[in-house]
Amino acid sequence: MLVSLIVTLVGTPLLIRLVHKLHYGQYIRQDGPQSHLVKRGTPTLGGVVINFAIVLGWGASALYRYLRSGDVPSWSAVLVLFAMLSMGVLGFIDDFAKVRKKQNEGLTVGGKFIGQFILSTIYAVLALIIPTKSGFPSAQPGMSFIEQPFFSFDFAGRAVAIILFVIWVNFLMTAWTNAVNLTDGLDGLAAGSSMISFVGFAVIAFWESYHIKGGDHGGYSYAVSDPLDLTIIAICAAVACFGFLWYNSNPASIFMGDTGSLALGGLFAALSIATHTEFLTVILGGLYVMEAMSDVIQVGYFKMTHKRVFKMAPIHHHFELEGWTETKVVVRFWMIELIFVLLALTIFYCDWVTRSGLLFS
Repeated sequence: MLVSLIVTLVGTPLLIRLVHKLHYGQYIRQDGPQSHLVKRGTPTLGGVVINFAIVLGWGASALYRYLRSGDVPSWSAVLVLFAMLSMGVLGFIDDFAKVRKKQNEGLTVGGKFIGQFILSTIYAVLALIIPTKSGFPSAQPGMSFIEQPFFSFDFAGRAVAIILFVIWVNFLMTAWTNAVNLTDGLDGLAAGSSMISFVGFAVIAFWESYHIKGGDHGGYSYAVSDPLDLTIIAICAAVACFGFLWYNSNPASIFMGDTGSLALGGLFAALSIATHTEFLTVILGGLYVMEAMSDVIQVGYFKMTHKRVFKMAPIHHHFELEGWTETKVVVRFWMIELIFVLLALTIFYCDWVTRSGLLFS
């Protein structure tokens, strides 16, 4: 936590000066709220520091554990970080294209989709085939609400299961990266809500590590690979967002850009897979779902009727045009995300109590 915080607090102002020197400022969409036009030229690429802070924070923990007891990093953690960094690199290419073209359009939709497909497929295959020291898989070929898959892909053999799992992971990666990217539209909105959601992930992963299958703790146990490593990554992500928020709060001194939003979305998706909570994560990341669905509803309804449901999508812009200040929208949306996280944690704990047979004891 300390390393991630220091890297963010020290690295972000250094990056701001570098980006200023290179004239890599953000270009604002012309069809957005007019109040946002003053943000043109604000340094972007802040996600670079977030990614470094998460990796170095986890790396410091891994080094300490290796020197203390010879523990080597788990494949589960490495694969989750691969998902984050690979999506971050894709976002960096998109951001760099924007500042080079001096416009708000970077990679084409097709180019971004191909990149996400290749990287998500690599992660999915490796998560299934690489053995882990815990003996539990980094991922399981199926769809899970909490831990146990309610729909397994193994019904048609191993080869088909891998193909279906690749499709499923591609959907999750695309959905969450785009959802976080859409949320990143106001100063501090994505950073603050990500901080809250990753704290939720850390609680879930730590509870799974405390009740790991084969351990000596009572109650229901989880067959999850190296959840303590996942806890550390989630905490480092929350702290990195916390530190970045110091410079990203309104008025923002720097934006995270797609480098940050795609990386955080990729990490969010990978943690849901690694902790076996893909459908619980829909509640945990409820704010992201709300933002993404508002965009889907707006586009779909407009194509059918040529009318709009919201004044502007994603939905945070709707409330801006309703007269809410940007800061009020951001803080209230943080509160909404906190409610979603608390609801998800309550459901997670109630599930454990029920499966442990403690409900009526």
